[in-house]
Amino acid sequence: MGKGAGCVPSKKNTRIVTGGSPRATTGTSRNAPIPLDNSPHTHQTSNAIQETASSNSVAAKLKIFIVFYSMYGHVEGLAKRLKKGVDGVEGVEGVLYRVPETLPIEVLDQMKAPPKDDAIPEITAAKLAEADGLLFGFPTRYGSMAAQMKGFFDSTGQLWKEQKLAGKPAGFFVSTGTQGGGQETTAWTAITQLAHHGMLYVPVGYTFGPGMFKMDSIRGGSPYGAGVFAGDGTREPSETELALAEHQGKYMALVVQKLAA
Repeated sequence: MGKGAGCVPSKKNTRIVTGGSPRATTGTSRNAPIPLDNSPHTHQTSNAIQETASSNSVAAKLKIFIVFYSMYGHVEGLAKRLKKGVDGVEGVEGVLYRVPETLPIEVLDQMKAPPKDDAIPEITAAKLAEADGLLFGFPTRYGSMAAQMKGFFDSTGQLWKEQKLAGKPAGFFVSTGTQGGGQETTAWTAITQLAHHGMLYVPVGYTFGPGMFKMDSIRGGSPYGAGVFAGDGTREPSETELALAEHQGKYMALVVQKLAA
């Protein structure tokens, strides 16, 4: 997706990475300069250069950033299955990021929160502009997102001012303590963040099929996105909840592919 006013890039603007450069560049072979010299030597040299560039170029994968806050690990568990779903679509890669913690370590210790996984880096607001799609995950606090995630969204003012996120597809996944604790409202109330940035909200809907209609066991998740019931913090996500998260990742990857085509 484009970083400007939300325009979807055309096929002529596919990003490629050439063997001679570690950076992604814009353009395709159709944009290569046309040799003015019609001599056979010039044609042979040009063809050799084009063949070498073609053999050394690899299409850069579309990036879906999976940005989350997790206190007890439930949202993080969903995030990792979302990444599995994204990575299962050829040409798309999921990248895990966590938002900064705002509680002091003393408070987290009293709440018996486990330590954060150092393998998952913290993200800055400016980094969001590099994503082709975004999936935001967070636990509920009285039916809306946790303060840590809200604080992160509050830090995106410069991106809003420059409209760097306009047109980017985004979705949500959540965690709640009880069945009536906000599986839908936590995602629903977060839509305002996307609307002000001009982002495209992508709900999972009922694309999970029969899994959305199971009534034989406790299951988090809704048409708004994947979800897990954490209970008192000790309940682990069920396989159905994780499967819905994996499906949402795959679904978002396919949507991002279509928008980038």
